[in-house]
Amino acid sequence: MQARHADSHDVLGTYRLVSDRREMRKTPSSPEELITMLQYRHKTLLSARDDKLPGEFKDKNNFAGQTAFVAFELVRGTLIKSFDFYQTLRHPFARAAYIMFVVSEIHLFLDGNGRIARVMMNAELVKANQVRIIISTVYRDDYMGALRRLTRRRDPQPYVRILARAQAFSATVVGPGLDTMQRRLEASNAFLEHNEGKLKIEPD
Repeated sequence: MQARHADSHDVLGTYRLVSDRREMRKTPSSPEELITMLQYRHKTLLSARDDKLPGEFKDKNNFAGQTAFVAFELVRGTLIKSFDFYQTLRHPFARAAYIMFVVSEIHLFLDGNGRIARVMMNAELVKANQVRIIISTVYRDDYMGALRRLTRRRDPQPYVRILARAQAFSATVVGPGLDTMQRRLEASNAFLEHNEGKLKIEPD
């Protein structure tokens, strides 16, 4: 896009990751693999943003509103510890929900944390031949609210419900071509802002 070089590369980097079926079937089998995978995927995603340290963990603390994320000195250790819990999970959806929250909660990087969190989540599902989870524009506020509730009130139920509904919606976004899928997305209100409509799950 003209005058939006970095944004264009962000989109391209995201596409390169999520369209690479081989890459999206990779999940970590050790803490070291988890760290390497996160850094590689972040570098691919933000390759055009040198100021955001693509592929490197944050070098200063970051915040979102009243939420303070894990201190930058503790990122690596927190990831290693989180792997202990990750490897006890067996169901692909449980693993996907957990790894997405871990990356989002730690906020490992200066930028791109939400996208990397969702890439990691969907890799768990792709590897298990399950439907990916799309967070549509109209559903983003619900999704962010559920994440905040889990962070601030330690209540996981809304978060799990939101992801399950998003996956049910994603399962309907199928068709023989781009036009068909775009019509399905429009019929579901997927492109609207959260204050303009509600997500609808259209039957096949």
